Amino acid sequence: MSVDQKTVRHIARLARIAVRDDELEALAKELNGILDWVEQLGEVETAEVEPMTSAVAVAMKMRDDVVKVENLQKEVTRNAPGAEDGFYVVPKVVE
Repeated sequence: MSVDQKTVRHIARLARIAVRDDELEALAKELNGILDWVEQLGEVETAEVEPMTSAVAVAMKMRDDVVKVENLQKEVTRNAPGAEDGFYVVPKVVE
């Protein structure tokens, strides 16, 4: 895929970026370089590569899932602008 100056101008307009005419050629070369690099990435064999969430192996810190039987209803609704019977009171928005 090749990007020409007309395409760069169109992309800049879509992105609402002001680009002068003397910058178009340099931007076209830069975008073509990026697209060539992305095309090279498509050639890399990744079928045997395990998915990962980080470049560094880190064990996730976990805590025990302990159920606490507490009624926090009053604490939760204490700072609400409006509460009634332990529930938030909000204005009606759907008729």
